Amino acid sequence: MDPLTHSATGLFLGRAGLNRFSPQATWILVLAANAPDIDIVTLAGGQLNYLNYHRHLTHSLAAWPLMALLPVLAVRLFTRTPFRWLGAYAISLVAVASHLLLDWTNVYGIRLLLPFSGRWFRLDLTSVVDLWIWTVLLMALAGPAVARLVNSEIGARTKSAGRGSAIFALLFLGLYNAGRGVLHARAVAILDSRIYAGRPPQRVAALPGPVNPLAWRGLVETPDFYSVVDFNVLEEFDPSRAAISYKAEPSAAIHAANNSREFRDFFKFSQFPIERAMPLADPGGGTRVEATDMRFGVPGQSGFVAAADVDNRLRVVRAWFSFGAARPH
Repeated sequence: MDPLTHSATGLFLGRAGLNRFSPQATWILVLAANAPDIDIVTLAGGQLNYLNYHRHLTHSLAAWPLMALLPVLAVRLFTRTPFRWLGAYAISLVAVASHLLLDWTNVYGIRLLLPFSGRWFRLDLTSVVDLWIWTVLLMALAGPAVARLVNSEIGARTKSAGRGSAIFALLFLGLYNAGRGVLHARAVAILDSRIYAGRPPQRVAALPGPVNPLAWRGLVETPDFYSVVDFNVLEEFDPSRAAISYKAEPSAAIHAANNSREFRDFFKFSQFPIERAMPLADPGGGTRVEATDMRFGVPGQSGFVAAADVDNRLRVVRAWFSFGAARPH
């Protein structure tokens, strides 16, 4: 999920009661709720490096205890305030766990079993940014401030700062994801029960949108092509409306591109890869090969693209990875 969601979750965990276990609990919880995203530093090594190490070890169960220790040490160092180490570490563990759970719910996925397995886990319940979650979290953040303002105007006694709003927001997160889980199961069942251009599906995925919980982007894989269709689980489903993207026929140029580091790393990440090959004028007789992940767009309009230019001797002249349209360095 996004930093706002993680930060608000850490804050609400404190307001809901965890701030009783340690001084400086709010700082510890907010930092711990964001701690796994320390992997942002890998972007300094380039986009391909970031693709490899984003949601890598810092998001694994093996690193969970270490990720929880770092915020505690940071707060102790910068505040120089004594606190109960056991209580501080315990609430930090909870906040880091909240980060892993929230990241597990969305389409990007998370590699919980590193360094023992690079398998991706994802629930496909929410987008990385979910507007309903944002709305409720912002309301819960603003609620206590509004209440204090009203109480000051009427001279009423101010109660605990936002405990009720915090509990409501945390309950909403749990119930909202549970509800989306039910809708997701329904969406997957719809996709899996149809025939697409005369072919049964090998794999299907129902990908969430950022606004309407009833609306999903259906992704269907067959041996020859992908079908993509937007649909509402409460409306009649028509598989003939699906847009079809055909898989490229195997070729020597594609094989050469697939042996490049950029493509090998990309395929470790991609859950629904598709490739296409296009002739190049320069070098003469060359081929450009592009690989995209169908979760994040279609060929030519994808958020994750690996590309390589292969000459007529099947040598990779250049290869690159980018977030956005394919382009050379």
